[in-house]
Amino acid sequence: MSSPAAENLGITPNLGAMFERRLTRQIRVGDVAVGGGAPVSVQSMTTTKTADVEGTLAQIYALAGAGADIVRCTCNEEEAAEGLAQMVPRSPVPLVADIHFQYRLALAAMEAGVQALRLNPGNIRKPEQIKTVAREAKDRGLPIRIGVNAGSLDPDIAEAHGGATPEALVASAQRELAYFAEVGFEDVKISVKSSNVPVMIDAYRLLSETVDAPLHLGVTEAGPPPAGLVKSTVGIGTLLAEGIGDTIRFSLTADPVEEARAGRQLLETLGLRERKGLDLIACPSCGRAEVDVIRVAKDAQAALEDRNIPLQVAVMGCVVNGPGEAREADLGIAAGRGKGHLFVKGKVVRVVPEAEMVDALVVEAERIIEEGFDAVLASADAGAEAEAERTREELLQIQGTDANQAAEKIERIREVAE
Repeated sequence: MSSPAAENLGITPNLGAMFERRLTRQIRVGDVAVGGGAPVSVQSMTTTKTADVEGTLAQIYALAGAGADIVRCTCNEEEAAEGLAQMVPRSPVPLVADIHFQYRLALAAMEAGVQALRLNPGNIRKPEQIKTVAREAKDRGLPIRIGVNAGSLDPDIAEAHGGATPEALVASAQRELAYFAEVGFEDVKISVKSSNVPVMIDAYRLLSETVDAPLHLGVTEAGPPPAGLVKSTVGIGTLLAEGIGDTIRFSLTADPVEEARAGRQLLETLGLRERKGLDLIACPSCGRAEVDVIRVAKDAQAALEDRNIPLQVAVMGCVVNGPGEAREADLGIAAGRGKGHLFVKGKVVRVVPEAEMVDALVVEAERIIEEGFDAVLASADAGAEAEAERTREELLQIQGTDANQAAEKIERIREVAE
């Protein structure tokens, strides 16, 4: 469903148009559908002590604001289960209890009212305990994620497959599925995570050919940004591009809000979710740049990001090529001769002093949200496009048509090559 802002702007969501998604069975985590063609959902996990109800709730709200559809909380002690009982009715998103080692805490979390469980087959290994949890989940209509992790794989499975291989990860998931099948429980989603990106990709590919359950994608222990972002984007993005995956998590050594924001941005970039927040693009700068593009882009990002404005905004270093190169952007600014040339959908609508470029972007973005593109374009300053064209011609006369001296370099290349 489109957001009100997107509908007002006439933005049509491009939900999965790029890829033919693998169709899986659908489950529901609270009111969030997972699999079966539902939009790919974003997950993250709190880092607070779950017994700290107010602190954890504050983080849950921050995660929801950053784009998380589902949030996981550890349930590692009785006090954590008690905290979940207080948080579930107040949470803006469904909560998943993360269970390790103590199966009774899974039963306690269900009493607390959580909307799903995550079990790690590597550390709850007794079949009867696993089946006890599955029976109770079945009676409550509660889904369980089978969370296989290369770092905590069953020793016997690892030995049989020569380590934490893709085949070993999938075998662990299949063993858990077999226990669930014995009690008639099928309401599952599965993850087979590894910190080794190629292993993670191959494991999910194999799993997707083996089961029809929805899949939760993630590169475990990806580490801090920027490396963690790169690993997660490569692993998760590769699989999504192949149509594999129903829900995702970036596992970063960072504020979990960064995880939610990164996951949402990845889905928006791939066209799997409608744009909810800012998409800022900027030129890499060149010989024509009239301003410090990196600084202006950072300032614009900081000013616009928290406003949840679903626009693509461009920051361009010069007016010679800027509006043309970024004509597909919703809104942009290009520098030239001490001024900023503000453009909407490729049309220059206003010229402002260079020092006011970022402020002008914010004002115009908010106007677009309130009034729509047509109204903003209709109110363009008379003569703005003509002034931008004059500035463009002035810069061409000063800088020439080859501000980066490419032609001179090409000539030298030819001399050397001959």
